[in-house]
Amino acid sequence: MTENCLTGKVAAITGAASGIGLETAKSLLDAGAKVALVDYAEEKLVKLCDDLGENAFPIVTNLLEPESVSKMVPSILDVAGKIDIFHANAGGYIGGHVMEGNPDEWDRMLNLNINAAFRTVHAVLPVMKENGGGDIIMTSSVAGVIPVVWEPVYTASKHAIQAFTHTVRRQVAEHGIRVGAILPGPVVTALLDDWPQAKMDEALANGSLMQPKEVADCIIFMLTRPRHVTIRDLVLVPNNLEL
Repeated sequence: MTENCLTGKVAAITGAASGIGLETAKSLLDAGAKVALVDYAEEKLVKLCDDLGENAFPIVTNLLEPESVSKMVPSILDVAGKIDIFHANAGGYIGGHVMEGNPDEWDRMLNLNINAAFRTVHAVLPVMKENGGGDIIMTSSVAGVIPVVWEPVYTASKHAIQAFTHTVRRQVAEHGIRVGAILPGPVVTALLDDWPQAKMDEALANGSLMQPKEVADCIIFMLTRPRHVTIRDLVLVPNNLEL
């Protein structure tokens, strides 16, 4: 039972306009939290927050621009006063053979998956330290612990997230800040938009894909453990996933 279990908490989620971020925002709102939805898609973000209600706040941020990121935390504090939960969720995906890849496209994905995640966490940590604690959830991937042969650059980015999560976790635990990673297998989100429709239909039919709500439910579980407990890694995969 998660209804109202996070009443009084303020959460912020990057990449919140769709997919896992949006479903997590909805789940947090259902649990009683106020939620700052962080994304660059201003028109969509404002419309979503209007639909989600008075406890949802749009924070328009381009995570690939350091100047924009530097305004993120002050903007959240202006509308919500504090940050108890930060979900570093935004990310991109590129698969395929490394010899056929485009390094310029890799750079953008790596900047989003790694640099933007690190920079935003760095921005919220002083606020949490001053408040006496908080929770940080990193969206990783099963690819962060299993080298997936068909997505070497993406896999590398999620291995970086894993390393960051567990080193930072040990550094900030003394301040009452918990840091954990959610590591889903394939999820039906915009990251899979380049899949051929036939492949998508087959994966949905055979149960090798998950829905964003299933990931969001696990994040709520992580956030609602007793404060002396940290869910360091939560891996969830569809039963029929073959790795």
